Amino acid sequence: MSDTTISNVLAIRAQVLARNEIIRNAASTTALQPVAATGLAAAAPTFGETLSNALTKVNAIQEQEDIVTEAYERGETNDIATVSLMQNRSEVVFEATVQIRNKLLSAYKDIMNMPV
Repeated sequence: MSDTTISNVLAIRAQVLARNEIIRNAASTTALQPVAATGLAAAAPTFGETLSNALTKVNAIQEQEDIVTEAYERGETNDIATVSLMQNRSEVVFEATVQIRNKLLSAYKDIMNMPV
């Protein structure tokens, strides 16, 4: 091997080691900071907000389905595939919402029946 090849390999090795050190230092300083100091805790939505946002999205999907269905019934569109797709989507989303509600109620009942 020539001296240029060896020096190139050593230079690349030094760069890799330097980058590894930078990553290691960044990871260790971030890991030591509490969550409140990084601001991540304040940005996390509460359970109620998450549930409210999900229900808002379900409602929006059902409203879109109503608009498309009514437009088809009035004869404003002939695209039965879109109407059918929106109806199926609305049914699936609503059924998923009902199942989530049932699971939440079941978990609530289990918690309420736990001995203290």
